[in-house]
Amino acid sequence: MAIARTFGDLFKLKRIEKGLTLREFCRINGFDPGNVSKIERGLFQPPQSKEMLSKYATALGINEGSEDWLTFCDLAIISAGKIPDDIVTNEELINALPVLFRKVRNKTLDAEALENLIKSIMKEQLVSIQERNGKHP
Repeated sequence: MAIARTFGDLFKLKRIEKGLTLREFCRINGFDPGNVSKIERGLFQPPQSKEMLSKYATALGINEGSEDWLTFCDLAIISAGKIPDDIVTNEELINALPVLFRKVRNKTLDAEALENLIKSIMKEQLVSIQERNGKHP
């Protein structure tokens, strides 16, 4: 499966996974095809309200609370230049962000090193979740 880098990419990917053209998707769900097209192409900002995000997510088959839901919401928030609330309220993560930003800005950080950094963060996140749930890796 392709990786979505923007909200619009994820939106389009999920719509295509449902086997629907843009017009079919909009007709079935009562959305304006011009607006959805502009969202998918990044010409319109994604909605910021949970209500509208939920409507789009439901139409795309994204279940609230799922990993796809979190990604969907995170990409919408990030597109507005904001940091997701669960990150902002986590003091440990906020304190780590400057280090992450410096690392990403480092001109010697190539695509492979960046991917390894992302994998390392994801692995650490999985271990943390397992520990919280009483499971050991």
